[in-house]
Amino acid sequence: MISADATTGSPGGVEPPGSGEEPAGGDGKPPASVGWTRYLRRLSEANVVVVTILAIFTALVIGAILILVTSTAVLHAWGRVGSAPGEAFATSWHTVANAYSAMFEGSIFSPSAVGHAISTGRGWTAAFSPISETLVSATPLMLAGMGVAIGFSTGVFNIGAQGQLIGGALASLYVGFEVHATIWLHLPLVIIAGAVGGAIVGFIPGILKAQTGAHEVIVTIMLNYIVLYLLVYLLTTAPFQQQGQTNAISRVMPNSARLPHLLGSGLRVNAGLIVAILVLLGASWFMRKSTLGFTFRVIGINPDAGRTAGMNVKKVTVLVLMLSGALVGLAGMASLSGTDFFMATGYGGGVGFNAITVALLGRNRPLGVFLGSLLFAAMITGGRNMQAVTGIDLDLTTVIQALIVFMVATPALVRDIYRLKDSGRSLTQLISKGWG
Repeated sequence: MISADATTGSPGGVEPPGSGEEPAGGDGKPPASVGWTRYLRRLSEANVVVVTILAIFTALVIGAILILVTSTAVLHAWGRVGSAPGEAFATSWHTVANAYSAMFEGSIFSPSAVGHAISTGRGWTAAFSPISETLVSATPLMLAGMGVAIGFSTGVFNIGAQGQLIGGALASLYVGFEVHATIWLHLPLVIIAGAVGGAIVGFIPGILKAQTGAHEVIVTIMLNYIVLYLLVYLLTTAPFQQQGQTNAISRVMPNSARLPHLLGSGLRVNAGLIVAILVLLGASWFMRKSTLGFTFRVIGINPDAGRTAGMNVKKVTVLVLMLSGALVGLAGMASLSGTDFFMATGYGGGVGFNAITVALLGRNRPLGVFLGSLLFAAMITGGRNMQAVTGIDLDLTTVIQALIVFMVATPALVRDIYRLKDSGRSLTQLISKGWG
């Protein structure tokens, strides 16, 4: 006689098939409540997505505190907290809310401008202008960030993005005013010239490292200054200097060498964005699917193992710095042919150095570089609007950017702050090996 176990309801205490698993519905699928439970459980784990979102949130909270302690109105309100506590809290809330809403409206869209455009059918250019400016700023960051990321993934620390950007812009500029052709021929030549110019600047530290063992960090940093002062010299000599000018200003790119606008002449977003997206897609395929990309990754993880397998480490070093320089050179081309149309001393601003931060923020992956570029560009363009609307200094935006990078680059700190559960291998690798 077989007895049923009182606790399991099965003969002899043997659990029936499927016991211990989530209960299933009539169609064999787990009920919706189980799916939500699993989803909420994932939100409490220290996976890469959750850690990144919480890192950005934490940086924005710290940024809000900095806004409060640097606001005269807030400090005065808290000086009267004993007599008017409500005023102190209200002033603090409105100051932070106005600052971040101004940043959002200056980088994404203004709800009032969109509402006006919908109700009247006019003003669409003004409504889309913030997101257009963000995409314009993000385009060179995507290209330069991906170039730097490929070097980092291969174990080559390319700190010369600023010089490579100028090299690509100079080559594009020269082809722009020396070649006379229709836009269908002229523009592709300008794009190719930008990649070649950046690759040439990248070749110099590559060959020096491969043949002499010179450290690429030192060489690329020094090369930034060499290319910068070369630009200053060329802008005061023919054929680069603009005719009739005594200042260091270049000739202007002709219309046939300019990237066309995507959303009409009133918005500056241009075909450089398409070039950047195609480059990111191509880089993703190259690093994951191609034989040379596999070689890059193997040498980046373990050069000795690659050398033992017969891979030419010196050749790969030269190739990766040339490829990295080519992508950064395209960033110079995109800025020149898309929005600037001429060069002056100090060209490129801090794009080359911001690209290093974007590459690290994006964990050297194309999707991460894409999202990191959008985040940085939104903060740059939104910060200008925040300064104009609220009077808060633009430098505070740079501080918030630094805070975001710091928090994202320290996942163990974020995990401990929010007491997240360890989700497993991906975050453990990230904490132990870093973002490179």
